Amino acid sequence: MYKKFETSFAGRKLVVEVGKMANLSNGSCLVRYGETAVLVNVNMSKEPKEGIDFLPLSVDYEERLYSVGKIPGGYIKREGKPSTKAVLVSRVIDRPLRPLFPKDYRNDTAIDALVLAVDPDILPEIPASVGASIALNISDIPFDTLVGTVKVGIVDGEIVLNPDLEQREKSTLDLTVSATPTKICMIEAGAKEVPDDKMLEAIKVAHEEIKNLCEFIYNIKAEIGKPKAQYKSFAIPDELADFIKDIAYDKMKEAVQTKDKNERDENVEAVNNFVIEEYKNKYGEETYEENKSMVAEALYKAEKKAVRDLIIKEGKRVDGRANDEIRPLSAEVGLFERVHGSALFTRGLTQVLSMVTLGSASDVQELDGLDEEEQKRYMHHYNMPPYSVGEARASRGPGRREIGHGALAERALEPVIPSQEEFPYTIRVVSEVLSSNGSTSQGSVCGSTLALMDAGVPIKAPVAGISTGLFTKDGNTDDYIMVTDIQGIEDFFGDMDFKVAGTKNGITAIQVDIKIDGLSYEIIEEAFARTHKARNYILDEVMLKAIDKPRPTVSKYAPKIEIIKINPDKIRDVIGSGGKTINKIIDETHVKIDIEDDGTVYVAGVDQEMLDKAISTIESLTRDVELNEVYMGKVTKILQFGALVEILPGKEGLLHISKISKERVNKVEDVLNVGDEILVKVVEINKEEGKFSLSAKDAMKV
Repeated sequence: MYKKFETSFAGRKLVVEVGKMANLSNGSCLVRYGETAVLVNVNMSKEPKEGIDFLPLSVDYEERLYSVGKIPGGYIKREGKPSTKAVLVSRVIDRPLRPLFPKDYRNDTAIDALVLAVDPDILPEIPASVGASIALNISDIPFDTLVGTVKVGIVDGEIVLNPDLEQREKSTLDLTVSATPTKICMIEAGAKEVPDDKMLEAIKVAHEEIKNLCEFIYNIKAEIGKPKAQYKSFAIPDELADFIKDIAYDKMKEAVQTKDKNERDENVEAVNNFVIEEYKNKYGEETYEENKSMVAEALYKAEKKAVRDLIIKEGKRVDGRANDEIRPLSAEVGLFERVHGSALFTRGLTQVLSMVTLGSASDVQELDGLDEEEQKRYMHHYNMPPYSVGEARASRGPGRREIGHGALAERALEPVIPSQEEFPYTIRVVSEVLSSNGSTSQGSVCGSTLALMDAGVPIKAPVAGISTGLFTKDGNTDDYIMVTDIQGIEDFFGDMDFKVAGTKNGITAIQVDIKIDGLSYEIIEEAFARTHKARNYILDEVMLKAIDKPRPTVSKYAPKIEIIKINPDKIRDVIGSGGKTINKIIDETHVKIDIEDDGTVYVAGVDQEMLDKAISTIESLTRDVELNEVYMGKVTKILQFGALVEILPGKEGLLHISKISKERVNKVEDVLNVGDEILVKVVEINKEEGKFSLSAKDAMKV
């Protein structure tokens, strides 16, 4: 049955329609927010997926270019793999919802958000996120928590909810907050050095609006929500859990307490093997094979409890560090001569190699998406190969995690990247994770800052990043311990990974992953304070000691870029018919030339002499022929009554036979040949026809 619900959300009308479209889904809704429309469907498999110990949830945010009136570029003319933006939005939808499903639920669950229409003032990821919460709550899928999402900006110092296009262009903050009526469950932000207290204020303002939205969702659910389906529980039987806990817990506590990760892994493996043999001795080989996945999960939980109890009950971290202590740090720059910029950043066993490449304006990334951004001049890519965690498998290219981490580092550094007018280069940074043991994304922020300075990029301020973790007592956010610089084992078994990057002046990026039902304001405030202190320490004690400011010049192997301005009306003279002129310059000088519509010309090349030659040619092409000026010209053609002489690139004038010499000339060939250079004076210009006449004998008088 068709139902329509309306409310006011952040000052705009929000409309939810149910029962009109996609009625075979477990849950479906069409969300209209202004003129933006997103159809969200959620579905659950009838049977659970056997042999796994995690929630098989997939989230797909699907962009369609018809939603903005575009036909896809390229030969195929249809959408292909998800864009980077689509992957990032899918992750933003996923992260607040995943921890709120039942822990023993294993049915395949899919959330699909299809963008149907886009109003530039209203980003479609907001109705997509809201729609996912509504569709899950009204479906029979066992998800029963109210979740809302809102965007936040800061314009002229004022906090703005779900800012429009003009406000987003002016905003110093791009913050996405997801929350339940009582707790914050996801934070994602890019910011232009926003102070901690202002960021917390923005989160609180967002939460107040989300509370109203959750009430709206509750009313929809109360009216049309389906009864929740029964599902097969994959909870570990008490008998199995108690058996493994009794023989594994104490051994696990002892096994995990070492600074050396490899030693810890070997210790844990030895405990696991011991417990498995004990289980086989008691229950038999056949029973073990039947319950193999549950035994593995019980061992995982025994290790998890051991680590958490050490921190919560005994105040001990597995490597013996204090709760606010950062692992050993080191940094090095300029590792490779031929690379434009490089840096190696190490924090404990987390190690990231960042490499910078500088390119010309034509190297920008062209974007074919739903928003207004069409080009990207600064790019950050993140790779985490299998060897970084000691695994022997083939690399299959970047997955969603790699794309997300690269985008986070890019967001962290983007506010300090100089403008194109200040530094006319396209910039690409690639972070190669060489070793991973916690918070590699923030390691790539640190390494990339160093590599950019090594490349001579005049960044506005150095950026560092760090992560804090959380351990609560039975999920109670009033009883917790927070630790700085979490390593892998603390990330696996903790309740939070709170990543913050920024300069000494403020925050530039945030990404928060949680495994409980949400965070309190007090936890967020403490995380800000801890990460601020840690960032400053990393900057002062390590990064700025490796390189304290950007190098004054770029690498000798990087292209040199010169900027000149020409009259926009002269652009066609530089390009020439079919690009003939500009291609000739490029072929002769081996430079790259990019011309903007306003007459700005970027000339890039490694050889300064060739760069100067190209610029001189362009300036000559755009220079006007001046009456009574003397030029050194080149004879290009012999005529019966004179010769054509090129005095500027592409500009030929007639040198009449009577104007060649003071002496009488009977035949042009007697005194001139094609290719001869001759001094000539412009004696007449016909502006209407674009022609001019030259005199060699008058030039001699000058």
